[in-house]
Formats: sequence, C-alpha cells, structure tokens
Amino acid sequence: MKKILFICLLVVVASCKSKKTVSDSKANMTIRTVDVSEVESAKKDRAFDLGNRLLETCNISKFKVFTKNEATDKVIKNATPEHITAICKKINQRNGKYLGLQLIDITFYPQLEEYEFRYMISYEKKLFKRELHVTINKENKVSAINTKEVTPKPL
Repeated sequence: MKKILFICLLVVVASCKSKKTVSDSKANMTIRTVDVSEVESAKKDRAFDLGNRLLETCNISKFKVFTKNEATDKVIKNATPEHITAICKKINQRNGKYLGLQLIDITFYPQLEEYEFRYMISYEKKLFKRELHVTINKENKVSAINTKEVTPKPL
C-alpha cells in the first residue's frame, strides 16, 4: 500500500514540475527602441562617423572607402565611389548642400544582435526631408547604410 501511495505521489509531483514559459523568451526577443545611454559609445560613434563621412562625400566629392574593420564585405562592395557619386548627384540637386545629422532614435534587433541608428539629415533646402539609417552588428561593423526620403504626414 505504501509503495502504491508513494508512486502516485511521485507521479503527481513529476506532473506538477514547472515549465519555462514561452512568453518569457519572447519578451527578450522583441524589437524595441532603446535609450541612447544603453548603447555602447563605440557603436554610437561608429554609426555617426561613417554616416557623416558618407554624406560629407556629397559636399567634397571625394569618398574614403570603408575598411574591413569598419564595415561588412557587403557594404564595402556596394559603397563604390561611382555608386555614391550617382546618389550624391541626385540628392544634391533635390536637397542642396549637406549640413549635418541629428539622432532620432535607436532600435535594437535581438535576433541579429544589431542596432539601427536613425538620423535626420539637415540640408540647405528644406523642401524634402531625408533620414539616414545605419545598422551596426555585434562585431561593431556597419552591416547596412541607406537614406530614405520621409513623406510628410497629412494633418
């Protein structure tokens, strides 16, 4: 009788074993906007410096190629002087001279362990607004960099 009671008790205890909830792991894997103070200064500096250097190219017409320590192979391959000159030509006609960058927000992607820095670009002509998106991976290299024109929101 004691053995049967012991086995039943063991079965009940084993079935009540707590399990790791799925919601806990999903909460850590959500894409979120982070505060500037949460991001390493090396990542912030790298994003600003390379974004600024790329946009300054439009003013001075001389592009310093990214190194393997600064950017991934994909970015280096796509950031050719010819490609950047063509883009700068379009942007300069439409927006005028590049003046500076202002950080809007930082987004963290936990699956890839990447930070996306979003900057507002200041230009001489205020007719069209553009944003610069710089993505820094876990190796502290730029894995993506692009500009987007921001469409004005209706009132």
